[in-house]
Amino acid sequence: MTDRLLLVATSPRVPAGVLSWPAWEALRSGPVYTADIAADQARAVAAAGIVVRPLDAADERSRAGAFRDHARDGGIAVWLAGPDGDADFARAVGDLVAREGSAELEVVYGSWDPPGARLLDVVAVMDRLRSPGGCPWDAEQTHASLAPYLVEETYETLQALEDEDADALREELGDVLLQVVFHARLAEEGAEPWSVDDVAGDLVEKLVRRHPHVFADVEVSGAAETSANWDRIKRTEKRRESAVDGVPLTLPALLLAAALQRRAGRAGVPESLWTELAAARGSGEVAEAVLRRDALRFRDDLRSAERVARADGQDPSTLDSEGWLRYWPAGQDGSEP
Repeated sequence: MTDRLLLVATSPRVPAGVLSWPAWEALRSGPVYTADIAADQARAVAAAGIVVRPLDAADERSRAGAFRDHARDGGIAVWLAGPDGDADFARAVGDLVAREGSAELEVVYGSWDPPGARLLDVVAVMDRLRSPGGCPWDAEQTHASLAPYLVEETYETLQALEDEDADALREELGDVLLQVVFHARLAEEGAEPWSVDDVAGDLVEKLVRRHPHVFADVEVSGAAETSANWDRIKRTEKRRESAVDGVPLTLPALLLAAALQRRAGRAGVPESLWTELAAARGSGEVAEAVLRRDALRFRDDLRSAERVARADGQDPSTLDSEGWLRYWPAGQDGSEP
C-alpha cells in the first residue's frame, strides 16, 4: 500500500475553520501535524475535534523527513500549512518524495482567495503603517495633507490612460487605491468614525440603487436610457435642483467646462446654447481664467433657465430643445430676445 502525504493549504484571507469538504476529509484521514499549533487555522481544526500535533525540527529538511516517517508502511500523514503556505517545507517534502519514489504527495486546497481578497492585505498594511511602531510619516498625515497626493495620483492615472500604458495604469490605480484606504483609515480614527468597509458598503448600495434594470424589474432600451435613469436617480438621492449641481468648482477650467457641457447634454440642453462654451474649449489661445469665467456663466444660465421653467410649472428634466431655448436667459444663445 502506498504511503500518502497530504498537504492542506488554506487562504489567510478566509476565516479560520471555513474549509472545503475535501480538506475536512483529508484532516480526518490521518494524524495531523503543523508548525504552529497556536495559529488560528490549527486552533479552529482542533476545535472541531481533530488532534493537531506540533512537528518541531532544526530546519525544513529535517521537518520534512520527520513528517515523511509518520506515513511509513502504507500510512497517511497530513500537514496543515500555516498562513504563508509553508512553501519551504512543501518544497522539502516534494524533493524527498521525488528522490524516494515510494510515497504519494497530494496538495488539498481547504480554501482559496475569492476575487478582491488581496484588498484585505491593503487594509492590513495600512493598519500596520498607522499603528504604534509603524511609519512616522504615515502617522503624521491628515485628510488635508493627503489631498494634493490624491489630485496628483489621479492625474498620473489619466496620463497612463492617455499613453495607453497598461502597466503604468495598473500601478497608478494602486496609488489611487492607497489614497482611498488611507483616507478611510484616518476617518476610522476620527471623532465620528467610519471605515473602508462603510465606504465599500455605501458603494454597493449605490450601485444597486442606480442599476434598477439589473437588480430590479426596470427595463431600458440601451445605454442612453441607462445613463438618463442614473442621472434622475442621482438627482433624487442628492435632492439636487439643477442638472449642474454637484460639479466641483475646483476642477481646472477645461475640465469644468467639459463637465458642465456633459451635464447639459444629458439634461437635453440644445447644442446651440453650448456654442460659446464649446468654442472656448476648442481654442488653445483662451486663457484659463477666461474659460473658467465662461464655464461659470454657462452654469448660472442653466440654473436660471431651470428656475424659470419650474416657476412656469415645467420639469426641467422633460424640456426639449425648444423648451430650453424658451427659458434660457435672453441674448445668451446669440439670438435676439
